Amino acid sequence: QARGVGPGDVIAFQLPNWLEAAVLYHATARLGAISNPIVPIYRRREVGFILEQARSRVLVVPQSFRGFDYPAMVAELRPSLPDLEHVLVVGGDGGGSFADALATVDENAAPPGIRHASADPVLLLYTSGTESRPKGVLHTHDTLVYECASIAGLYGLGAGDVVFMPSPVTHITGLLYGLQLPFALGAPVVLLDAWNVADALALIERERCTFTVGATPFLHGIVHAPDLAGHDVSSMRVFVCGGADIPPALVRDAARRTAMLATRVYGSTECPTATGTAPGEPLALHAETDGAPIGPTEIRVTDDDGNVLTPPATGNLEVRGPDLCVGYRDPALNAAAFSADGWFRTGDLAEIGGDGRLRIAGRVKDIIVRGGENLSAKEIENLLFEHEGVREVAVVAFPDPVLGERACAYVVGDPDLTLDAVIAFLRARGVANQKLPERLRLVGELPKTASGKVQKYVLRAEQARETEGATA
Repeated sequence: QARGVGPGDVIAFQLPNWLEAAVLYHATARLGAISNPIVPIYRRREVGFILEQARSRVLVVPQSFRGFDYPAMVAELRPSLPDLEHVLVVGGDGGGSFADALATVDENAAPPGIRHASADPVLLLYTSGTESRPKGVLHTHDTLVYECASIAGLYGLGAGDVVFMPSPVTHITGLLYGLQLPFALGAPVVLLDAWNVADALALIERERCTFTVGATPFLHGIVHAPDLAGHDVSSMRVFVCGGADIPPALVRDAARRTAMLATRVYGSTECPTATGTAPGEPLALHAETDGAPIGPTEIRVTDDDGNVLTPPATGNLEVRGPDLCVGYRDPALNAAAFSADGWFRTGDLAEIGGDGRLRIAGRVKDIIVRGGENLSAKEIENLLFEHEGVREVAVVAFPDPVLGERACAYVVGDPDLTLDAVIAFLRARGVANQKLPERLRLVGELPKTASGKVQKYVLRAEQARETEGATA
């Protein structure tokens, strides 16, 4: 406020899961300004694009996190960012430090008497860019408050819960359930700033955490931790898993190896949690479906011509509800993403069953078209995940001059795994020959966004280059 920040101004912060992020988020909301969180892994290209389009007036960064010099990056970018007036550094020295800025505040001053409407924007958050350049998503107080209330209602959360949050608070998951939900509940939140399964287990045990929301790698890390038996994590009641594909076997593994309920949800930055399954429902629904619409949220599937399909049906998923964003920072993107009557075109392929429950089949681009047949990459991934030598898997298409496309499986796991072994494993499960991967690539890790989504476009590009080189 002392720096002139007021209603409608955009305040950016590129911070890990630190206390300062919570301070900034709530201070910005009280001033009627708009938070613009940026995940810490982003560098010059992404940060420059976001700050320029968002026209952020203030940016707060760490002096250093995981060995990276953030002020040096900002110094390179600043000449091209005329709207950026103030840069504050957490852990820095001098006039630009966050600590010194706080020290200048008059603690006896009256709180800001700013009035703003619940329908005003409060959050500008950029998508993680699994397929294209990030899109700036605008949320209001109304959309975020409803989202948190719906989650609290679905899972029976209250002030007696302790939220564990390893997801980046600069991503929709971490921000909603790490910076907003606990404050709405009046409950503690335990933040972890760099994922490490040993730290996660120790924090859950020490703080008696009861609830978390995170991506598949976090759930897998806890459930399959080598020293899981050495930690008392019985307090953890619900692990809500979303943001990336969740194999049914992992949900069942969680039920077998821990006392917590692992449950799948579907959502996005634009519409944070559209579907879920309540505790007490059969485990099969938690493992094999992405749930039913929460509250008044609606889901539907359409064909490629936009015709609405009657369940049970598979098609292009569209959602509409109270937690849906109000559009993009770049309004030119809205027409393609939203229908005239308020449905959001998610870009996901999905099946809606006769019972109204959702099953995600993959991204629209996550289909392998082999000899005119559409094959689901997700189906093969779920099966391969059950192989004892597979920790992570991503199946993508590579171009073929005869069939159009064939499948390549990228696997993190047993370094001695062979394509023949993969094929034998799938055939033993009755998989049609057309669905069998025809390439296998063993890798140390898969390229991912900050939220844990696999960046399949990176793998597709790699396969296209490999194919082009082989035929040149």
